[in-house]
Amino acid sequence: MQKSKILYAEDDQTISFLIEDSLESYYDISCYSDGKSALDAFNSQSFDICLLDIMMPELNGFEVAQEIRSKNSEIPIIFISAKALKEDRIKGLKIGADDYLVKPFSIEELILKIEVFLKRTRKTDIPQLKYKVGKYDFDPRNYTLQDIENRISLTQRESELLLYFIQHKNIVVKRQDILKAIWGDDDYFMGRSLDVFISRLRKVLIDEQNILIENLHGIGFRFSEKK
Repeated sequence: MQKSKILYAEDDQTISFLIEDSLESYYDISCYSDGKSALDAFNSQSFDICLLDIMMPELNGFEVAQEIRSKNSEIPIIFISAKALKEDRIKGLKIGADDYLVKPFSIEELILKIEVFLKRTRKTDIPQLKYKVGKYDFDPRNYTLQDIENRISLTQRESELLLYFIQHKNIVVKRQDILKAIWGDDDYFMGRSLDVFISRLRKVLIDEQNILIENLHGIGFRFSEKK
């Protein structure tokens, strides 16, 4: 079976060597020591997932992620950084990353996160259905919203969250239930991540006056569509 391809950008040679040495038995991993070379590789090759440090020469991880996301809305992006401030994590998610792992971390945790995203990217557990969301046809397998004139590309997490809401339409869903279903955890940071992704979905659907993602303080959310 062909190994999944990982783009890994990290300027610390010691950390890069350790992670490459740990992952190369499982994946086809390509390592780059600066943001520009990583972006050049992304533009010329095909990868299944991106692991990005933030503090790098040439281009930082945030800049690389923005460029990657502008070209590909589907590929999973995981930030790996020593920058542990809440503001940095939120910025990474707003840019379009799917997850954020703070150094130091265990290789086992990294592999688990990689496998979660690769499994979802393979789309083995997403039904082959399309859903009507206002004027759009929502295709959860291809992460798209399509109407007569426009096609909107969603990230993997945005698509998973929208699908969850559709499957629970007009039902009050608790925050912890959403977090466990999509993120696999319900800690504080994951809760902030959920808020970011809901904000992004609201922006995507801003022209759909009949669609409401209602925040029920202290409880959760309700996704509804007026007829």
